[in-house]
Amino acid sequence: MPVVWKVLLLWVCVWLWLPAQAQGALIISRSDALTQVIKLTNYVRSHKYVFLTLLALCPSSQTVEVYSVTVDCTVASRFAHTVMTSEALNKANSSQEIFFEVELPKTAFITNFSMEIEGQVYVGEVKEKEKAKKDYEKAVSTGQTAGLVKASGRKMEKFSVSVNIAANSNVAFILTYEELLQRKLGQYEILTRVKPKQLVQNFQIVADIYEPQGIAFVDAYGTFLSNELLPLVEKTVTDTKAHISFSPTLDQQRKCPGCDGTLLEGDFVIKYDVNRAKSLGDIQIVNGYFVHFFAPPDLPRVPKNVVFVIDRSGSMGGAKIRQTREALLAILKDLHEADYFALIQFDDITITWKDSLTKATKENVAQAMEYVRKIKDNGGTNINDAVLRAVNMLVKDRQGQKLPERSVDMIILLTDGMPNQGETNLQRIQENVYRAVGGNMSLFCLGFGNDVDYSFLDVMAKQNKGVARRIYEASDATIQLQGFYEEVASPLLSEVDLRYPDKAVDFLTTNHFSQLFNGSEIVVAGRLSDNDIVNFLVEVFAKGPEEDFQVQGQASAADWGVIYPEEEYIFGDFTKRLWAYLTIQQLLEKSEVGNQQDKDSAAAKALEMSLQYSFVTPLTSMVVTKPETEDGPGTHLIADKLTEDQRQKAERRRAMSHSQLTGFSSHSAKFRGQSDVDGDPHFMIELPDREDALCFNINDNPGTIFNLVRDPTSGILVNGQIIGKKKVAPDGKINTYFGRFGIIHQKLGVRLEVTTQDISVSQDGKRVKLLWSNAASLKGPNVDLRLTENCSLTVTLRDSVKFMVVRHTKVWRKRHYQQDYLGFYTLDSHLLSPAVHGLLGQFYHGVEFEVGHQHPGKQEATMYVKGQALTVTRHWQRDFSRDVKDGENVACWFVDSDGAGLIDGRASDYIVSGLFKTV
Repeated sequence: MPVVWKVLLLWVCVWLWLPAQAQGALIISRSDALTQVIKLTNYVRSHKYVFLTLLALCPSSQTVEVYSVTVDCTVASRFAHTVMTSEALNKANSSQEIFFEVELPKTAFITNFSMEIEGQVYVGEVKEKEKAKKDYEKAVSTGQTAGLVKASGRKMEKFSVSVNIAANSNVAFILTYEELLQRKLGQYEILTRVKPKQLVQNFQIVADIYEPQGIAFVDAYGTFLSNELLPLVEKTVTDTKAHISFSPTLDQQRKCPGCDGTLLEGDFVIKYDVNRAKSLGDIQIVNGYFVHFFAPPDLPRVPKNVVFVIDRSGSMGGAKIRQTREALLAILKDLHEADYFALIQFDDITITWKDSLTKATKENVAQAMEYVRKIKDNGGTNINDAVLRAVNMLVKDRQGQKLPERSVDMIILLTDGMPNQGETNLQRIQENVYRAVGGNMSLFCLGFGNDVDYSFLDVMAKQNKGVARRIYEASDATIQLQGFYEEVASPLLSEVDLRYPDKAVDFLTTNHFSQLFNGSEIVVAGRLSDNDIVNFLVEVFAKGPEEDFQVQGQASAADWGVIYPEEEYIFGDFTKRLWAYLTIQQLLEKSEVGNQQDKDSAAAKALEMSLQYSFVTPLTSMVVTKPETEDGPGTHLIADKLTEDQRQKAERRRAMSHSQLTGFSSHSAKFRGQSDVDGDPHFMIELPDREDALCFNINDNPGTIFNLVRDPTSGILVNGQIIGKKKVAPDGKINTYFGRFGIIHQKLGVRLEVTTQDISVSQDGKRVKLLWSNAASLKGPNVDLRLTENCSLTVTLRDSVKFMVVRHTKVWRKRHYQQDYLGFYTLDSHLLSPAVHGLLGQFYHGVEFEVGHQHPGKQEATMYVKGQALTVTRHWQRDFSRDVKDGENVACWFVDSDGAGLIDGRASDYIVSGLFKTV
């Protein structure tokens, strides 16, 4: 490393130590900065030991030290109570913001959040969401950071909060959540997301599992555990208790000896199951509440009759249809010979493989696999006719006695889009399907990707004794499809009734279930009216493959004090909280199905119980009052819980900034699209109010410079230069990317040049260069820069604009070269004047358009915009503004021909002669 860069790194490091006021002065008043750096360089050459001493004193990361992270999980009969604690110290000489960010399972309810700052404790309070809304809006309108629970992948959701901490002060964050562990494929899973982002002096994960029924097995592992870390997982298992701990030392966390990188990033997973010796199941009674776990062992499977209804519309093209074919081929192989099956594919029309269900013999399965291999995407989406065809096929075969009498009927629908052919009214489709099914079969709905209306599928499935599931559009979608099928592939019992004496119990949760699948579990909870265990008789009735299943017995209460004599307190009221958790979950489901009166009644009861038991549910929010800061009085933080439908909608649109944007969030410059726009500089304009986006390409020769944003009123200018892919395609086409950006704010005297190698910042004749390989944070009165290592640069220009530049590195398959390129995203543009223009700037204050007739058989439609009718196509593009590593898929309407008709004038009108030129 050249000594001049070491000096510059030292200079930045010392700068980070200074109070904010001094940092700003350092940027704007040090006119001879470069001269002093040169002098300092010469000094270091003659006093190397001084340099090395100062460099050792310079903190390797931010001046916030997270010195303790602990996760303490206690499981009592499948009900998990988890406390996550993080303690941090502000080592700076000035106050600064400290962030607390954790990920927790989507099925969990937060029950408490508190902060302890210098001995003062700030505790969260659960309120009705509507009552908390004003507090939330107040926090947002004042620009304060609100703590939010939001989407974070398939199994987890994220809770994040920040607080301003005085110099040399510490803070402790404590988050508590609870969940009923669900048995899937024969095991329970406790998942902890590990992301400390720095070395932690005291890091510990501890889990204690108490299962009076007896523990069959326990497995603990981490996706990040190397051969060196794996032995650190300690596990002690007895008949009814398991203790698992993971506590690496500071040195054991390091990626390499002496370096600051941490190995702790990934998932820590505990999986276990319990013994199942009784056909009646396991019953726990504690403090007047009971819970009944029913999953008897060694039951024969019930034959199933399954109709696969597969969307093959144009939007399923590419990876989705390929992954669907692969999943179907694997699923067909796993069919039992006693099963019957059918295949229906649909777009505008419905096509059946055969007119009735077929026995799953080897010959029939082989023929079906050949048929599946030929499924291709084409046309629109007619869900109504396809599902009704499946229902009619099952009804007809059942009436014709072609199916086994003791078998279960099910439909598995896979679709990625909204119905746009045939019946398109969602409520009428649900009504049509509900009437046709008549409670005689189960409908499972799989929604592929983000463009599908998940709530529509969710309600339709629940109305018909099934469930909906999201299939994430990723490389493992095939595995996701197979995984869901495995959960429902082997029904063991149907029409399961669990009965208890009417006079002995009340407040009973759901006790009738359509099916019990192999590897799953039925859970019923309630309250004993008079704590009368003597007369607590339990009966279970169900339909089996050959005869009815019937078992009854006297419930007995396990004495936890005898089973666990050395434990003074485990979780004494867990049965009551488990009952409340399960009741709320079921009420929330009922609030989405049925007539309006029933839905309102269920929602009101769920809200009442959420407040009573302090659960953060989709109907409640947890309000925490932040302490007063140097900038003003305390403000409110809101922790919200999203429904799956709200979560999906949130993922489809980027969050608007806290400013008053006119229905428009200007994320832009998408450079690595999918389908036929891959590799081109792709522009995307997101419209959150409409939950939609517009996209267009600009194709030109490498080296061309385009004006992206120009605001003559404020003096803002953003230009971008495209570069070509290093390898020219055989047809001579050169894929292009953005490789340089030039940004000017004339009134503030700020100039930035961003390339794939470095970032150059100039102001009033002073210049600082930053490398992508080094994280940095620079703050001045006119400009704030935050650079994450090899990832992204966030720039905030005072009273004008906030944007992000993302650096991508792609290594081409079967090639020995890589292509670095840049992405540009506008995060906040509301302060720019109405005169702002440019390829992106012209959309900063909104754009009016309507999408009309969708062309039959194609993913095309007619868009009416700026007095013109344009033919547009539906595409998926990737947005890296929130997830700089993997990006997020966003559906958009693509305007061809360099955006002709959408942009003002022609694309060539935006070409300029230099990176900082206006013409």
